[in-house]
Amino acid sequence: MIRLSIILALLAGMGLPPAGEEPAARFPAGGADTASLIVLGTLQDAGAPHIGCQRACCRPFFESGTEGGRVVSLGLHDAANDRRYLFEATPDLPAQWHALTAFGSAQGPGTVDGIFLTHAHIGHYSGLMHLGKEALDARGVPVYAMPRMREFLAGNGPWSQLVSRGNIALQPMQSRQPVPLPGGIAVTPLPVPHRDEFSETVGFLIRGPRRTALFIPDIDKWEKWDLDIVEQIRGVDYAFLDATFFSSAEVGHRDISQIPHPTVQESMERFSALPPEERRKVIFIHFNHTNPLGRPGTPEAAAAESLGFRIARLHDVFPL
Repeated sequence: MIRLSIILALLAGMGLPPAGEEPAARFPAGGADTASLIVLGTLQDAGAPHIGCQRACCRPFFESGTEGGRVVSLGLHDAANDRRYLFEATPDLPAQWHALTAFGSAQGPGTVDGIFLTHAHIGHYSGLMHLGKEALDARGVPVYAMPRMREFLAGNGPWSQLVSRGNIALQPMQSRQPVPLPGGIAVTPLPVPHRDEFSETVGFLIRGPRRTALFIPDIDKWEKWDLDIVEQIRGVDYAFLDATFFSSAEVGHRDISQIPHPTVQESMERFSALPPEERRKVIFIHFNHTNPLGRPGTPEAAAAESLGFRIARLHDVFPL
């Protein structure tokens, strides 16, 4: 079992080998004849550069006027039926919508056949605003949501206007009940403990024709979950997991107990009992702007990869 002391030694720069295998393809390659998951965003709700941040992690983006990435989202392309689904409606929805609808399409960008929401924090649903009258003025985009999430959208403006005008069509989800999609695909919401001010929080088990993925971008702590995360990793082919903070030292002026997440250090120690081939299933995602895993080439990223874990990068493609 790999102890945290070994991880910390690796972070100090001791003997870091190159990263292991890469995803099966990079966007827009692949996905032409199979179902695929596409990484459309990797960052925590507020993105990067982060408002008010004057640290070195954000300052270059403010000074250059460039973006530091996109907020966490996965896309699902069902090639057999030419259908596309989004996981999360982020503030970066326009770019993510375009990327997903262009993926595997000879006709150019098209439409999205459904959006699955995890919870009511700004990075995960606020992009729905782009479907309204002021922007796309969409017609009946299916939005899959849990009971409290549906009530929140239908009962609170401006989101209720999307419902009343028919821009979105709310679709019910129930805890641990699969939502069947064409092409032998099913999406199952799994409740997870999180800060549930306006809605419950779920992750998703995504079953494709041949492979299965777990997507949990937000959770308070693995030990608070009623499922064993290690066993869940063993049961899937890919596990896209909350990596908001690399360590508790990142937060600085805020009380980390008020924004609980499993740190990457904690997760790597918890997952270290997995054999190397199982560790390759773990794909860290949902990086705070302070998290060095969000920046390729950092010692922390190299250490995580040297231990067999993977790091989500924009437009990685994973066949299902």
